[in-house]
Amino acid sequence: MLNKIQLIGRVGADPELRFTTDGTAVAQFNLATTKSWKKNGEKQEKTTWHKIIAWRKLAEIIGQYVKKGSLLYVEGELEIREFEDKQGVKRKTHEVIINDMKMLGGKGEGGSKPASSQNHAPAQDDTFVPEDDSDVPL
Repeated sequence: MLNKIQLIGRVGADPELRFTTDGTAVAQFNLATTKSWKKNGEKQEKTTWHKIIAWRKLAEIIGQYVKKGSLLYVEGELEIREFEDKQGVKRKTHEVIINDMKMLGGKGEGGSKPASSQNHAPAQDDTFVPEDDSDVPL
């Protein structure tokens, strides 16, 4: 079986870097990918937002170097997580758990410093739950 996703896009806001109770670093940010095409001679665009999660050393690198607007290549696997919102409604969220990242673009766009890590999915007790998933589409 294969579960692999590769994305190139721009970071929507500065990444959030946190640490689990045992000190493991975890970074979360949203990445926008945009698809464009022409329809009846007019340019059309569609932007898709992806929730990106990184663990351990890669998370620390992201916290230090990645900023809003950075152009990134990320690689990892897609994970679907179920949760209950504050009103008790069951929801699902799609997350990309990355294990490789490269900063693209020139100076002022996050540089071109590559970052890679043996950043495998966390153990059950390392599960990262964002404070507010209310804006996650169904």
